[in-house]
Amino acid sequence: MGNKCCSKRQDQELALSYPGGYKKGESSFSSNMSGGPNKHTNGGGGSLDSRYTPDPNRGQLIKGLPKGGVDIIRPRTTQLPLGGLGARRIVVALYNYNAREETDVSFVKGDRMEVLDDTESDWWRVVHLKTRQEGLIPWNFVAEDRSVMSEDWFFENVSRKEADKLLLATENPRGTFLVRPSEHNPNGFSLSVKDWEEVRGYHVKHYKIKPLDNGGYYIATNQTFPSLPALVMAYSKNALGLCHVLSSPCPKPQPQVWDLGPELRDKWEINRNEIQLIRKLGHGNFGEVYYGKWRNNIEVAVKTLREGTMSTAAFLQEAAIMKKFRHSRLVALYAVCSKEEPIYIVQEYMSKGSLLDYLRTGDGQFLQFEDLIYIAAQVASGMEYLELKQLIHRDLAARNVLIGENNVAKICDFGLARVIADDEYCPKQGSRFPVKWTAPEAIVYGKFSIKSDVWSYGILLMELFTYGQVPYPGMHSREVIEQIERGYRMPKPTNHHLPDDIYALMLKCWDAIPEKRPTFEFLNHYFQNFTVTSEVPYREVQD
Repeated sequence: MGNKCCSKRQDQELALSYPGGYKKGESSFSSNMSGGPNKHTNGGGGSLDSRYTPDPNRGQLIKGLPKGGVDIIRPRTTQLPLGGLGARRIVVALYNYNAREETDVSFVKGDRMEVLDDTESDWWRVVHLKTRQEGLIPWNFVAEDRSVMSEDWFFENVSRKEADKLLLATENPRGTFLVRPSEHNPNGFSLSVKDWEEVRGYHVKHYKIKPLDNGGYYIATNQTFPSLPALVMAYSKNALGLCHVLSSPCPKPQPQVWDLGPELRDKWEINRNEIQLIRKLGHGNFGEVYYGKWRNNIEVAVKTLREGTMSTAAFLQEAAIMKKFRHSRLVALYAVCSKEEPIYIVQEYMSKGSLLDYLRTGDGQFLQFEDLIYIAAQVASGMEYLELKQLIHRDLAARNVLIGENNVAKICDFGLARVIADDEYCPKQGSRFPVKWTAPEAIVYGKFSIKSDVWSYGILLMELFTYGQVPYPGMHSREVIEQIERGYRMPKPTNHHLPDDIYALMLKCWDAIPEKRPTFEFLNHYFQNFTVTSEVPYREVQD
C-alpha cells in the first residue's frame, strides 16, 4: 500500500468532492419536472390532474441537497489524470462483471481499463488493457486508478447507519473497517471499525478523520499523515489508540446495474420470449408476481398485470417516468413487455419479498428494534428522494416495500396507483382501495400529495413496529373513515416496544392539516440519527 501514498500535490488533485447533483442524463428531466406540474391523462380516461405536487414545507428543493441524503445515486466528479488533459484516463475494476451482450466487456476485480468515452449516464466505453477488447462497462463498477476511491476500504456513499449494518455482518472479524465521507465536515472523513467487548458484544466505533490546513489527515493530533492510504496503513500496523488495529476492509456490496444490458439502456420494451418465469412468488391486487430470469442469466422479478387493470398507454407513460427515477432505496424498473396481455413489469429481484410478509412469516419476525429503525430510515430515504423529485407514491405501505439481503429495503410500485383503471381501487366505491393507509383528504376529496404519502408512512411505521399487524385492528374501512374524521388516531401499541418519541412522530404524520405533517427530509434525518444505544457518536483518540 506504500506505493499508493500520494505526494501533497497528488493528494490534492485526487481530493474527493461530493456535489449535490444526480447522474448525468437526468438533468434535463429533473429541470423539466421542477419547472412546474406536468399534466398526464389518467388510466381511466379521466380528466387531467397534477402529477407532481411540491411539498410546501421544503422550499428550494432542487437547489441544495441535504447532507442526510447520502444514498441518492449521483456521479463521482470526473478526475483528470495527473498528467493533464492529454494523458490517458485509466480506471480499475472494483468488482467482477460478466458481459451481458456483445457490446459490453467482461472484467474481474483489479483489471485496468482506459476510458474512451464517459458521456453516457450509466455505461462508459473503454478498452481493456489486458484483453484489448473495446466495449461498454457499468460506470459504478470502476474507479480512477490509484485514487482513494479505488481502495477496498473506501465507501463513497454510505451513511453511518449503513456502515454499522455492513460492518456487523457475522462473517466480519473484529477490526474490520471502512472509511467514508464525513456527514458533517465536507473535507473530512469517518473511520468505522468493528469492535468487541465482553459486556456489549460486537458493535461499531466511529472516529473522525480531520483534514490538515496544508494537506493530509489526522485522527489524533500527535499522528498526522500525508494521505488517507498512509493513515490506513499506519493504523493497520498499530492501533495507536484505536479500539483495535485495522484488520481487513469491509466487503463492498456490488452496486446497482440500472439496465438489463447496455443495449436496453434507452429501450425498455423487450421481447417477452427473453423472460423465463421460474416460480410464483405471490399475487397482488392487479396480478401475479414471479421470480424469473432474463435470457436465462439475470435474476428478475416479473409482475403480470391482469387484463383491464390499466390503460396500456397510460402505463407506458408512467413506466417511462418510473425508469428515470434512480435511488438506492427504490426498486429498479428494468423493462416492460406490453405488446400483448398480460403486461409484464420486469424489475429488480429482492430475495426476501415484501416487508409485510417478511415481518409476519419470514425472518423478519425475529428482527431487533435497531433493525426496524434501519428499515424505517431506508424507506424515509427513498421517500425523501421522491419528495425532492415531486413524485407522489399514492400507495405507500409495507406490502409495497421489498426486502433483500441484510435487511436492505426498497420502495416499489411508486406511481402505479395513479394509472389503475380498476373501480375496486377507486377512493369512491372500491373495496380494495387502501383506506387504512390513505390520508383523509385523499379519501374524501381525492387530494393526493407528498403530504398524503407522509400520512401513509406513519401507518407503515405502525405496521413495522407491530411486526405486520393490520392497522386499526377490528375496524372496517367505513368505520376507520368516520373515526378519523372525529379525530381518532391509532393508540400506541401495548404488546410491542415503541418509544414515546416515535409514537409522537407518528401522530405528527397523522395531523389533520397536511401542511403540518413533517417532510420526508426530516423523517429521514430523524431515523438516520436515531440512537438505539448509549454509544458515543464519535470516539476520541488520546494524544
